[in-house]
Amino acid sequence: MEFDKILETIHMISDQNLDVRTVTMGISLMDCIDSDSDVACQKIYDKITTKAKDLVKTAEQIEMEYGIPIVNKRVAVTPISLVAGASQDKDYVKYAKTLDKAAQTLGIDFIGGFSALVQKGMTKGDQTLIASLPEALAQTDLVCASVNVGSSKSGINMDAVKQMGEVITTAAKLDYMTNAKLVVFCNAVEDNPFMAGGFHGVSEPDVVINVGVSGPGVVKAALEHVKGQPLDQVAETIKQTAFKVTRMGQLVGSVAAKRLNVPFGIVDLSLAPTPAVGDSVAQILEEIGLAQVGTHGTTAALAMLNDAVKKGGIMACSHVGGLSGAFIPVSEDAGMIAAVEAGTLSLDKLEAMTAVCSVGLDMIALPGDIPATTVSAMIADEAAIGMINNKTTAVRVIPVPGKKVGDQVEFGGLLGHAPIMPYNQASSAAMITRGGLIPAPIHSFKN
Repeated sequence: MEFDKILETIHMISDQNLDVRTVTMGISLMDCIDSDSDVACQKIYDKITTKAKDLVKTAEQIEMEYGIPIVNKRVAVTPISLVAGASQDKDYVKYAKTLDKAAQTLGIDFIGGFSALVQKGMTKGDQTLIASLPEALAQTDLVCASVNVGSSKSGINMDAVKQMGEVITTAAKLDYMTNAKLVVFCNAVEDNPFMAGGFHGVSEPDVVINVGVSGPGVVKAALEHVKGQPLDQVAETIKQTAFKVTRMGQLVGSVAAKRLNVPFGIVDLSLAPTPAVGDSVAQILEEIGLAQVGTHGTTAALAMLNDAVKKGGIMACSHVGGLSGAFIPVSEDAGMIAAVEAGTLSLDKLEAMTAVCSVGLDMIALPGDIPATTVSAMIADEAAIGMINNKTTAVRVIPVPGKKVGDQVEFGGLLGHAPIMPYNQASSAAMITRGGLIPAPIHSFKN
């Protein structure tokens, strides 16, 4: 590598918040299934702590040797509803506590996979897991959960959508922060290294390393050099920058996989913001030419950003996967927070933006008295966008008891803080209580 390229990378890391956001080890638990839940939980604990015993140490060694910050070390496992379904347990809190214990033993940041895939219907195991979510998340620290309620092939399971609205509002009453660890998906992917939605898909290898990179600050800095240039030049600059960021992720993933003696899966090149100054997706959009994110033109700018990031990443790495694009979590992005506080960014505009971003309505704080049916309706809208557009969408909203519109809530750390956002007060209850299945769109019948 030429000297100037080395200096450029050092500058990206030191001044522009470039990092590897996560190295995530995926672990299959299919061979841990047992009708005796005590036996199954012991197998789960033993397998996770054996397979991932060197994950943190290896990531820290790579950080030291290459000077590349690796912010999070994580594990994702097979959806627990598939594993625990063999037992006769009335709830799966025991399984969640086992995952949490394993994560604590390893010293990792999060463990994902307390999950269920119910896009077309629910097994007994799925029903039990969903019912267990509030208690399971309230009684654990590092466990993340997800439920996939729809897909472009199967439609939207509105019974599950209704239930998830109830789960989220119930969990908020126990501890509103539990909902920061819960994502409701449409078209969930099996190799997502990012939490809270990560799980290890059934088509994945027994063990695999996936990497998530992030560099909003790097992209913003690159765009500062093309002020006033046509938008195709802006897109080209984003693409070239994403290429550089992804190459770094491939290097870290390849080295980690080799040292851990497991397959290297994918690089997820999502631009995941943090509350740190200069590490904001919103500020990229404003650098493109918006006075403030949320104004007219925001969706178009985000669409260009998302597409250019993917194009640059695909050229840089033969194994790009996960979600890959731009995340728009409100509480984790200083520019998004400022736009909400200024009244420029609303829930309606955020919903429009989710049609072209990586995921969906993310880390949005809501009044604590929001009806469960309204939360379900938000989930249904996002699932519909994902289903029709054949893309991943998700909802991670956080009702905060005792808080009203305009109040602030502090989440801490990478989760940041957020203003309580207003929502449409007109009821959707009559639609949500119908339940049933919204059929898959006509384009699902490609074969």
